[in-house]
Amino acid sequence: MRFTAAVLVAALIIFAPLRGDAAERAVLLPAPVDDPPAASSKEEKLVLAGGCFWGVQGVFQRVKGVSRAVSGYAGGAKETARYEKVSGGDTGHAESVEVTYDPKSVSLGELLRVYFSVAHDPTQLNRQGPDAGAQYRSAIFVANADQEKTARDYIAQLSKAKALSAPIVTTLEPLKAFYPAEPYHQDYLVRHPAQPYIVYNDLPKIDDLKRLFPTLYRESPALTN
Repeated sequence: MRFTAAVLVAALIIFAPLRGDAAERAVLLPAPVDDPPAASSKEEKLVLAGGCFWGVQGVFQRVKGVSRAVSGYAGGAKETARYEKVSGGDTGHAESVEVTYDPKSVSLGELLRVYFSVAHDPTQLNRQGPDAGAQYRSAIFVANADQEKTARDYIAQLSKAKALSAPIVTTLEPLKAFYPAEPYHQDYLVRHPAQPYIVYNDLPKIDDLKRLFPTLYRESPALTN
């Protein structure tokens, strides 16, 4: 998922078709039936994985009620939570994003709806678009029983309704720890909007967020720095 100027032309050729595919995959899924109101206004965190963390971070940085979205790694050991290790696909880690949000402003169910509708394609197994490997899997790293129940119930709801054209392969995994990624990965979409990978794989997600969730969308992203 990383490109230099030397491969700009090749990237434009390879990823041009993917922009249209990504736009076609985005669909406004039904809201969770069971999305209880927040019990308190204390900020909460949700760790999500869905392909390259650049795009997932970029999407949630533009959701109202989200105060911070950090790219990182979850699912593996602290010793292997480094990009060069995770890229091998055998560390157990997934490229993930830790979303910090105000549950009085945006609910867990609404965040999951954005995740399944816009942030990635939950029907792709161990890949997203051009990126393949277990480190790009679709996963929700649940921190407590409430998160697990809400996520599990929503997946069951979408599956029963056949809301997507293929089965959902998103896994629910216990959150043991989240490790922030290297600084150069943070706010990548915002800082590199002209990078070919971003243009053809991730900017359409931002457009879809604005189009499908106008009441949740905000122009100014919540940056990590």
